[in-house]
Amino acid sequence: MKVLLIKDVYKLGRAGDVKKVANGFGRNFLLPQGMAVLATAGAMTQAERIRSQAEIRRSAQNNELKGLADQIKGVTLTFPVKAGETGKLYGSITTQDIATALEEQTRFEVKRHQVDMQPIRTLGEFTAHVRLTMDLVPDIKIIVHREGESADSVKDLVLPAEPEAKPKKGSRKPREGKAKPVEEKAETEPEASPE
Repeated sequence: MKVLLIKDVYKLGRAGDVKKVANGFGRNFLLPQGMAVLATAGAMTQAERIRSQAEIRRSAQNNELKGLADQIKGVTLTFPVKAGETGKLYGSITTQDIATALEEQTRFEVKRHQVDMQPIRTLGEFTAHVRLTMDLVPDIKIIVHREGESADSVKDLVLPAEPEAKPKKGSRKPREGKAKPVEEKAETEPEASPE
């Protein structure tokens, strides 16, 4: 399905672009949300107008949020959590947790879908991206440490290496060393013959 984007869509394109998308993505998300229209001949004549209007809107939005991006760029969030001996968390730190902590610190509403990262499940230092606009994506630093310890203890933390991935079904790992001889069963009881 070919669609003409009316709004900027993250990881797809900017307003005025014509993109080929999966039928379900276009029909169930882009069209109902008003982010795109079908790329018909009539819609294609308006592509340049949509592109120029979006450029004006994008530059105004970037100017408005530039100060906020500079403010967010220097933010460091710390999370004291419960963790096991190996450094794995009991639970995880999600994009919602980061959005809430960022909102408390900057006094600006950040939605969870604007935070671009995977859930954090171990102790350590991490980086997350906050998508304010398509052009403004400041990075924030996240420090996850054990409850009762200081945030500086994370820098000294040496986590054990990740365990090896399990072999795929059907693949065999070659045996090391000599093969064990097959033990034959000793006959201790004579077989009973049916009478």
